[in-house]
Amino acid sequence: MTTRGPLIDTAVDPPGQFNTVKPQEFDPGQTNLVQAAWLNGIGCPTAATIAIPNATFTGVGGFATFTDTACLTGDPNDQRNQGLLLVKTGPTSNFAAATAELINVKGIMLTELGYDIRKLGATASPTGSHCGAGAPRFNVVTSDGVVHFTGCNSPPATMQTPSATGWIRLRWDVVGLAAAVPPMLSTDTVNRIVIVFDEVKDAPGGPDQFGAAILDNIDVNTLLVGHGATDAS
Repeated sequence: MTTRGPLIDTAVDPPGQFNTVKPQEFDPGQTNLVQAAWLNGIGCPTAATIAIPNATFTGVGGFATFTDTACLTGDPNDQRNQGLLLVKTGPTSNFAAATAELINVKGIMLTELGYDIRKLGATASPTGSHCGAGAPRFNVVTSDGVVHFTGCNSPPATMQTPSATGWIRLRWDVVGLAAAVPPMLSTDTVNRIVIVFDEVKDAPGGPDQFGAAILDNIDVNTLLVGHGATDAS
């Protein structure tokens, strides 16, 4: 699956300084069956403020902080607990995808790649976000023009941190990236990275057949992006 690259002003956004994830829809047939968007309030909470009800449950009695154990660290610039929603409706065979372009990654070499996904227990769980062999996946294009695929559960993330409250932190280190299809080496130079969500029914790749996923804290070499413009079409 290919997508049109966003315009980049190198004076403002120099390549190699990852700081933005831009949602997009690949829908050449104009089917209106895919959506990609950052939304407030759906991300993995890190030091979030929660309201405690008063004794009579008629109002707020106080406040506390809450951090999901899957995301003890998060994007420090995320002020509204945003999450990245990726949705595909209808059959997988529809030539369309929800995507997200990682900005300012050209010229780097990868040592870590990942995201947090709203899902309970393990990547093979049928509950929560869709997490198949092919979606949501990273399409990493290296300087030699080769596209390397890393899916949500294929190859398995080398670091998995689940929580009891519905999130899993997935990270692929150099060993995990070497298991990509085709393998990616730590000496490969990145030209482009896109997250692609184009599955609905996922019998070959996992037990879930949900067609939607919520991601957060997109990780490139330990730099986290967990927010973006909330301008869904």
